[in-house]
Formats: sequence, C-alpha cells, structure tokens
Amino acid sequence: MKYQKLFTPIKIGSCEIKNRFAMAPMGPLGLSDSEGGWNQRGIDYYTERAKGGTGLIITGVTFSDCKVEPQSMPNCPNSTYNPVHFVRTSKEMTERIHAYGSKIFLMMSAGFGRVTIPTNLGEFPPVAPSAIPHRWLDKICRPLEIEEIRSIVRSFGDGAANAQRAGFDGVEIHAVHEGYLLDQFAISMFNLRNDEYGGSLENRLRFAKEVVEEIKSRCGSDFPVALRFSVKSMIKDWREGALPGEEFEEKGRDIEEGLEAARLLVQYGYDALDTDVGTYDAWWWNHPPMYQKKGLFREYCRMVKEVVDVPVLCAGRMDDPDMALEAIEKGDCDVVSLGRPLLADPDYVNKLRSGRVDEIRPCISCQEGCMGRIQHYSMINCAVNPQAARERAMAYEPVLKPKKVLIVGGGVAGCEAARVLAIRGHKPELFEKGSQLGGNLLPGGAPDFKEDDLALARWYAVQLDKLGVPVHLNTEIGKAEVLSGDYDAVILATGSVPKRFSLGDDDRVYTAEQVLLKEKDCGASTVVVGAGLVGCETALWLAQQGRKVTLVEAIDKIMAVNGPICSANKEMLERLIPYNGIDVITGAKVTGYRDGVLTAEVGGETKDIACDSVILSVGYRENNSLYQELQFDVPELYLLGDAKKVSNIMYAIWDAFEVANHI
Repeated sequence: MKYQKLFTPIKIGSCEIKNRFAMAPMGPLGLSDSEGGWNQRGIDYYTERAKGGTGLIITGVTFSDCKVEPQSMPNCPNSTYNPVHFVRTSKEMTERIHAYGSKIFLMMSAGFGRVTIPTNLGEFPPVAPSAIPHRWLDKICRPLEIEEIRSIVRSFGDGAANAQRAGFDGVEIHAVHEGYLLDQFAISMFNLRNDEYGGSLENRLRFAKEVVEEIKSRCGSDFPVALRFSVKSMIKDWREGALPGEEFEEKGRDIEEGLEAARLLVQYGYDALDTDVGTYDAWWWNHPPMYQKKGLFREYCRMVKEVVDVPVLCAGRMDDPDMALEAIEKGDCDVVSLGRPLLADPDYVNKLRSGRVDEIRPCISCQEGCMGRIQHYSMINCAVNPQAARERAMAYEPVLKPKKVLIVGGGVAGCEAARVLAIRGHKPELFEKGSQLGGNLLPGGAPDFKEDDLALARWYAVQLDKLGVPVHLNTEIGKAEVLSGDYDAVILATGSVPKRFSLGDDDRVYTAEQVLLKEKDCGASTVVVGAGLVGCETALWLAQQGRKVTLVEAIDKIMAVNGPICSANKEMLERLIPYNGIDVITGAKVTGYRDGVLTAEVGGETKDIACDSVILSVGYRENNSLYQELQFDVPELYLLGDAKKVSNIMYAIWDAFEVANHI
C-alpha cells in the first residue's frame, strides 16, 4: 500500500495515535451552547471526523478564563464556566470518538488580546501585554496586570483537569502562535513590559511556561500537553504582513529566536509542537488562501524538528497525499494536520487508507464557508460540503418513492443535485451542453493557484460515474425535450453568461472566461475592466505569465463587490496585485477602445491606455430563459445555481443540496 507509512502509530507524550493524521484546530463557532458546553452539532461534527479515520482530533479553541476576557465565552466552549455541564457534554463526545479508535485533545486558549474579533469585544476593553494598538480597531489595548496573568494560568489548570475528567486524551495550548495573547507576550514588538513577563526571551515565554507547569501539576506529568507554535511572525509593520518571496525586515519573531523558543518550550514540558508561521498581522500565512503554495509550512516544521525531540505537527494545505507521505519520509514533520480538507471530506483518511484517492472531495481554499463565516457570522461550515458542522440537521433524507429527475446543466449546482438525488435513491439524469462537467469551475480553475477548482470538477465526474448517473455531454435540450421526457421533477441549473458591452474595436475585446479558457490570447499587454474577484485573479494570473496588466475599476476600490470574502484571501490578493506589477486605476469609466488604445474618464479627465486587448470582467447575468419557458408547464420545477441568482460556488452547492435532499 503506497501510503502505508502514513498509517503507522506515533506517541505524543504517553498518548499513542493510530496514524499520522490529526484534525487541525479550527474555531468551533456554532458548536457550543450558551452554558459553555458542546451542543449536538459540535459532538456530531468531531465524531464524524473520528469515524472518517483521523487519528487525533484537536478541537477548535476553547476557554478556561471567564474574567479577563469574558466576551469570549458565549461563542466557544468554556471548560470552567459551568464545569459539570462542560464535562457532561464533553464526555458524550469523547466516548463516541474513542469508539472509532481516535484520540482527542482539547485546545485551550489564554485569550485573544489585541486580535479579539471586533464583534466579540462588546463593552470590554481589549487587553494585551502592553499598551499597543488593537489589530482591527483604532484602540489601544489595556496592559494585563500580573494577578490577571496568574488568574489565567490557574484557570488553565482548572480547565485541563475538567478536560481530563471528561475523557480528553490531552490538551493543546493556543498558544505561542498567530499573535494571540500568549504570542503577544512572547514577541518583543508587542511586549514592552519591564517586569518578570517582559524583556528577555525567557521572561516573554514565562506565561507559556507557567501554563504547562500548572497543567502538569494538576493533571500529572504523563498528561500530554501540545503547543500551537509559530516559528516566524512574517510581520513587516503594524497590521502589515509579508508576502511569499518578499524581502523584508522581520518586526516580530524571526527564525533564530523562533528556534530558540522551540527549544525552551520543549524544555518547559510541552510534549509536541503544532508548527506554522504567521500572525494576524500577516494572517494569510496561518489561514493560507489558494494563493499560497501547498505545504507552505514544511520547511519551517523541518527547522523545528531538527532542534527538538518531541513530535512536530504540520498543517497548511497538506491535502495532497503524496506531499503528506513525502513530508513524513523526509522528516519534515511527524504528523500531518488536516483542517479545511477535513471540513470538505471527513472521510479523507479512510478513503486514503482504502485506496480511494479519487473519491476524496477537495478543499478549494476559498475560505467562504469556514474562515469567512467564522469572521462574519460566528459559525464554521464548508463551501463544498453542506453537511460540515451540520451533520445531523443535513443528513440525507430517506426516499419513500424514487423519482425520475431531469437536470439541465453540469456546473456545480447540477452536479451536486444529481449526486445527492442518486445517494438518496432517486433516478437523476443530467444533460450538459458543453464537453465536460464543471461549469464556471473550468475558467475559474485555469490559474495555477486555482487548481483545486478543476479537482472539484473531476471529483463530481467521478462521483456521478460511481453512482451510475446518466450524464449526456454536448447535449443542449429545450422545452420540447423536457416536456416529452416523462420526468417527475425538473431541475434547471443552466448557469450564467458573462456580461458584455461594445467599446468600438470589439475584435480585441474579450471576456475573462475566453482568456482563462485560452480561447483568446490577450497579447503582451492588456487591460482588465472590472476589479472584482474574477478580474483580480485573472489579472494576477496574466501578470505571473509576464504580461503587462492594468486593472480598471468603476468604483473607488478593488474587491469591493465580492463579499463577504474571508479577509485572509481578500487582503492577500489586494497586496499581490501591486506586488506583481499590476497597475490599478479606480473611479474610472471606460468609454472606448480603438486603434489599440482604451480611453477612460477618471476624475473628470480622459486617460488613454495603450494595450493589445481589453478583458471584460464586469460580472455575469443569469441564464434562466428555459425556466421562463417552463415555469407554468412543469409541476415540480426548481431553478438552481447562477441561473437563479449569480453568486459563488458555496451557495450553488448549498442550494442544490437543500433542494435535492428534499425532493
């Protein structure tokens, strides 16, 4: 078996893990109740990943402190707020997880400090080691008093003891990582104290040292305590992060200090280091979008592994099984952590173990359903897996009477509808006018950094084939074919078409879709009209090929109409645009294109831009004409995806799942 080494056991302290896969900690928003325990969604969510074969489950962040940052408790579990309730709900979860041979660690946090999510802050002032700027708000944080630090330390002991009683196999501390409170104490940029918690590296790590000592004293020396650890901060300045490959002066923790910190932390008693790089000032590192390379933390994990003698865990777009195997074989890490990939497919590990790699549903690193929804709505979900964190509520509904269902359109909405219908026992039949399934995934996946969009299209093709769904490609059908087919229900997922308008010399005016699919060559220089997500990604892709690209946007800033997008994705793309030499003109109205010159009105003046072509990326319009023809003739008729309303991949999949699961 090719991946057998990934299924050898390993120990973290006294705890043996059955394979080399961990579920990386992700914010458990929506998975707790108002009393600080786990709700049914949270219990089902973690149990499903254990059922899927993951060796170690690491929960999202939980809290033990209820005093210093009281705003944190309602959104996430709290191990000391109501200990009896926390233990009761946790015990139900750990018992179920242990039934599958998996182990589970509770992630515990000292708090947010200067990175508190603004919607969670409420009336309480943000805290930090020193009087430093808040990450998101124009506020100066209140320095923690020594007794408050000691109170948090004591709460870790109480919380860990409750976790141990509840059946958790260990805890992971959150941490000297990503610029959270413990990390703020550890980084000299944030820690300006002159007491025993400031100054030297040892003093700045004292808070983290006291935490592990407190837990070990309360739970025993053989109770595993891992640490989430960022070896390098990637900070250029306040609220300014570095990009991959960029030369900059590190203002946070550099690698030399990071490796010394790793040595000290293990010396203090930590049993494993769950390693990455970054902070919330550079949070596209800790929450890497598709613009980051896969396996981006491997080189840093290897550095840490060379200086410590405890297991090193590595996350960060590690979903490629070959890459995971190589990382273990080369000694980059000891455990591969999968976060978002286990949102997309909770059965990832079992599918890999049994040789069903082509059945693993890919994460597309869009962060629409996970970080985006955590940030904006305080809930964790997944764009490509509508059942993530809703396993019981969105379980497949049993079929009482199989129906013959026609699906028109082979984009994500049509494919998801066909998949769900077939799983439930219905008889779907899909017609697609193009030569392959995928719809807008195909142009969207053209850039190298969007390869997982194409992987998702391939996954749908594999799924429909395995489920025996008849798929008719290169087949366009109209009203007559629909009405003559004797179908019990009809789903129209006919997608959308790019908006176009004339600029004069239209022979060299293309849509982004035409250029992405390489149906048209934009030449050595081009202007992309429209700086939404598609326009910016198209411009970036072309610039990375060496083309001279100018972005022209009608409103006063780029990426303003595609929301809500996870800020890690949005902020990284916004910075990649100038970094790759792309000129940006905002507040511009395009007026014409003739003789290789695009004219635009900018601030009351006319601007001429010489270019070989113009690429229109000004949105899409719904292609719903077939629905208009059929709406009064078909009793059970559904309109899905962009044909219903132009949106994103997530809502196309989610809406299709909802409808197909209730036919």
